[in-house]
Amino acid sequence: MPLHSDFTLLQVIPELETGGAEQSTIDIAQAVVRAGGTALVATAGGRMTSRLQADGGRLAQMPVQTKNPLVMLGNAARLVALIRQEKVSIVHARSRAPAFSALWAAHATGTPFVATYHGVYKARSGLKRWYNAVMTRGDLVIANSEYTRDHILAEHHIDPAKLVTIPRGVDFDRFNPAYVAPDRVEALRTAWGVAAGDPRVKVLLAGRLTRIKGHLTIIEAVRRLAAKGRQDLLVLFAGDDQGRTGYSEELQNAISTAGLQEAVRIVGHCDDMPAAYLLADLAILPTTVPESFGRAAVEPQAMCRPVIASNHGGVTETVVDGVTGWLVPPAEPDAWAAALAGAADAGAGQRMEMGHVGQKRARQLYSVEAMCDATLAAYARVLEARSSHGGR
Repeated sequence: MPLHSDFTLLQVIPELETGGAEQSTIDIAQAVVRAGGTALVATAGGRMTSRLQADGGRLAQMPVQTKNPLVMLGNAARLVALIRQEKVSIVHARSRAPAFSALWAAHATGTPFVATYHGVYKARSGLKRWYNAVMTRGDLVIANSEYTRDHILAEHHIDPAKLVTIPRGVDFDRFNPAYVAPDRVEALRTAWGVAAGDPRVKVLLAGRLTRIKGHLTIIEAVRRLAAKGRQDLLVLFAGDDQGRTGYSEELQNAISTAGLQEAVRIVGHCDDMPAAYLLADLAILPTTVPESFGRAAVEPQAMCRPVIASNHGGVTETVVDGVTGWLVPPAEPDAWAAALAGAADAGAGQRMEMGHVGQKRARQLYSVEAMCDATLAAYARVLEARSSHGGR
């Protein structure tokens, strides 16, 4: 069932800063616009709002990032007014706190409600499980990996027919080595202070500066390698702390204490990730808790770079151990030191061969077009089900 020309999608997400959920929001908004529909995003704002608007999407700015119950009620009222004014066809929530406001507004207006379970939310109490379950109370739940799907079924015991798995997609026009001009890579080299002739193996950890990303594990792993005399690695942490300065200061202190100022660098937020992956020889994801999907494992593979990742979560679906990269126990510095040394010793030829295999596999399984097509098909399925049951 194709989407009608008057189809209007309202996505609700706390902020549009950086991250997989945020990128998926932008991708789906663009797909809806291309299909002739209207794409609205209710969010508190963020650096990616300009991209949304450039793609033809529309911003509905409101404080949906809040967990304050009174403000959430206010958001529900604002969303009701927006749904009615714009004749919204489907409400799609992408985070738990705003999902409450979005679900209330959808029920009040009789609008179908879809939610994407972007993370594997842990519940240590009945109250937290109830809070997490807001993502499952609509017409359809989208899981971003089989790992996430299994978690939802085990945690919430919903009807499997109400659940669909749609892996996140990567824009292979953007993440394509052939489309990255050399001057973009050189601009990053200059900005990050990486000499063009630096013979060290460049290792890139891309992601926000948060503890769960595993930066401290890597600092300790590199310290142990340096203690054995290895100085053939340059590790780059690309990401910002988004105001959480305590952790970034802790990382800087750890780097200084270990004497690794020349081997490990925090280079800040990067707007040109395709160029960043080309500058690097391999990418790493040393997450200490399971990622539900891990787009940062697929994007470097799209750029022909092998990946070393923690052996848990959705990334075990996107990285094939020994074929497109290596899977390593999380939070174990010795294991990470061995993996980093092994990747460096493999040589440029073997790394490039693994990168090409990873690129081919990523293109087969994780295109943004496939994600968008499957998501629009899911919307059509929800509308058809509502229509057949006499709903809106």
